[in-house]
Amino acid sequence: MFLKNEACIIVVSANEHIRNKKRLSIGRQSMFTNFKDLEAYVLAQNTKKRIALANAHDEPALSAVVNAKRKGVVEGTLIGKEPEIIEMLHEMGENEADYEIIHFDGEELEAAKIAVKLVKEGKADIPMKGILQTSSFAKAILNRETGLIPEGARRLMSHVGMFEYEGRFVMITDAAINITPDLETQIGIIENALPVARALGNECPKVAVLSAVENVSEKMPSTVTAAAIAERGVEGCVVSGPLALDGAISMESVKHKGIADPVAGQADILLVPFIEVGNALYKAVTYIAGKTVASGVCGASSPVIITSRADSPESKYFSILLAVLRCMKQQ
Repeated sequence: MFLKNEACIIVVSANEHIRNKKRLSIGRQSMFTNFKDLEAYVLAQNTKKRIALANAHDEPALSAVVNAKRKGVVEGTLIGKEPEIIEMLHEMGENEADYEIIHFDGEELEAAKIAVKLVKEGKADIPMKGILQTSSFAKAILNRETGLIPEGARRLMSHVGMFEYEGRFVMITDAAINITPDLETQIGIIENALPVARALGNECPKVAVLSAVENVSEKMPSTVTAAAIAERGVEGCVVSGPLALDGAISMESVKHKGIADPVAGQADILLVPFIEVGNALYKAVTYIAGKTVASGVCGASSPVIITSRADSPESKYFSILLAVLRCMKQQ
């Protein structure tokens, strides 16, 4: 086990879990532990952010923006097929005069570029994906000349989804963008998630690098990578790995297995080894567990909203609130 307290790094490698009655404890600072409190805080700030919704002629995404606008959280700039957007707004009981509508009926990449340009020029705060491919939306954001990646920063975007679990928020990353991230990319994904945790008031989140078991085996490459990440550490968080899912979030399982480390059973961030695991876990939390999951994309100069068809209207609404909160914390 390797400890480095001064940088908020406490790292536990796979084969060095402490198997005794003593546990290391790290203070948790969680300002928000549930969506109700998060919503109350954002609404109390009386601060509106402008969302630029690309290809807004999409009922699920548009309804999420409408819902957030009704709550007084955002203003909407709607990019897409104006007649369809207006028809949808009317069906929702909205007046099109209350929104800025930019008519566009062309390639989806160009619609994404319009949304990104508005944010880059300070005419909007948050780009949001409507009815277009995630790859096109990401391409517009990652463009070196016109995108939203800060100069000199790593061109790495990653997805974070968060849900309520046992009195805290737990985040899953990456369930949507990075397919088979290598060691360096996985470290970057952790670093991308940290500002989200801090926006929630968690200054030193606990990160579990997931695999199927807690022991390192060359037959299971994800355990080798997880152990390497744990040995190396990431500044600003507590990292442990490999951990199976139950070892990461279940104290009952931790006690049964005899695991004792600063992350086991109480992880705030679940780093998955590849997208299949993240996607399945995200959808299991949504469909099987029936949880509300707010999500966002990290790594750009502004929060980015990419919701899934699997997301409920409530999840989409809280994804917008999360983006607004992140904007506030950036100021």
